Amino acid sequence: MRLAFCLFHYFPFGGLQRDFLALAKMCFERGHEISVYVMAWEGDIPEGIHIHKIPVEGITNHRRCLSYVKKLKKILEKEKYDCVIGFNKMPCLDIYFASDVCFQAKARRDHGFFYRLTPRYLAYEKLEKSVFHKDATTQVLILTENERLNFIRYYKTPYERFHLLPPGIEEHYIATPDAKLISHELRDEFSIATNDYLLLMVASDFKTKGLDRCLHALHALPREKVDRIHFFVIGEGDKKDFLPLIRKFKLSSRVVFLGPRLDLPRFYMAADILLHPAYTDSAGKVLLEALACGLPIIATAACGYAYHIQLANAGIVLSSPFLEAEFNRHLLFILNHPEERQRWKKNALSYVAGIDLFNLANVAVEKIEQTKIC
Repeated sequence: MRLAFCLFHYFPFGGLQRDFLALAKMCFERGHEISVYVMAWEGDIPEGIHIHKIPVEGITNHRRCLSYVKKLKKILEKEKYDCVIGFNKMPCLDIYFASDVCFQAKARRDHGFFYRLTPRYLAYEKLEKSVFHKDATTQVLILTENERLNFIRYYKTPYERFHLLPPGIEEHYIATPDAKLISHELRDEFSIATNDYLLLMVASDFKTKGLDRCLHALHALPREKVDRIHFFVIGEGDKKDFLPLIRKFKLSSRVVFLGPRLDLPRFYMAADILLHPAYTDSAGKVLLEALACGLPIIATAACGYAYHIQLANAGIVLSSPFLEAEFNRHLLFILNHPEERQRWKKNALSYVAGIDLFNLANVAVEKIEQTKIC
C-alpha cells in the first residue's frame, strides 16, 4: 500500500511525533510505501521513509497551518494514496491519530466568548471540524475514552468512527534488574547525595504540562527541604518564561534544565517522584513510562492516562479543578514518607507486569490496513 503520513512538525522528542514514527516504521516493516508530508522536520530520517517538506506562508502558526493544508490537499488529489493518516487535525484524512486534546473543549474551558471570534480560534476550529463533523468520514484512533466523549459532545461525531487504542510505550522503558545500580550511578554523576531528593518533570511544552505549578510547590516547601531537592526538567520546552519565577523563588540552584534526553529510563529509575501537574494532556505517555520504571507520580486528573496511577496505587491524582494547596500538601507528604514512595514503587512495577503496554502501534497499523478506503 502507498501510505501518506501528515503532520505539521516533526521533532524527535514529542509524544505525538514518537507515536507517528512508531507507526510509520511498523508500516514500512510490513511492506508499505511511506511518504511523509511536513512543514518542518528535525532529526534523522529513518530508513524507508520519504520526507516531503511543504513550504508555507504566514506569520502566525494558524496561518501557516492553513497554508500547509491548502497545499497538501492539491498534492493528495494528485498522488491518490491508498490511505492518508494524519497526526494533526486537517481535512482529506482517511485516519486521524488523536493524540491532541479536543481544541473546542479546551477553548471553551480556558477562554471567554470573544476568543471564539479570533482568527486563531476560527482556523483551528475549522481544522478540527473537518475531522470530527458528524458527516465526515475520517476514522479516529483515540487514546482515551474521555477525549472520545469530548469530541462527541462538541461535534456529534458518530461513536462508531472512534477506535480506542491500548496504551503504548517502548519496551526499553521497563525497569531493568540493575535499576538500583543505574540509580546510584546517575546520582553520583549529578552529585546527588543519598538523603537528597531527585524530582523529575518530562515534557515538550513546559507551560501546558504545569512547570509553573511545580515551581510554586517547591517554593511552598520548608527551606530545609528545598535545599535537598534536585528538580530535573527534561524536554525540548522553552525555559525563558520560567526563569524570572525561578529567580524570584530562589530556586536557581535547585532547578536544572537538561533538554531532551535519549536515556530517559535512567532518570525514571533514579528519581524519587515524577511531577506532572498538567493543565491538559490527552493521554500522558510519560505517566506510563514512569510507572514502568517504578517511579511514583503526582499528576492532575486532566491527564488521560491518570487513571493508571489510581489503578496501580502508585502515586497521587490531584482533584479537579486543580488546587495549588492540594499539590503542595501531597508533595510535602511524599517527601516526608520514604516508605510510602517505596510502596508505590512496588505497586507500579506489579501493575505494569500485569498489563500490555506495548501494543498501540500494532493495533493502529492493523486498523490502517483494514480501513475500507485502503
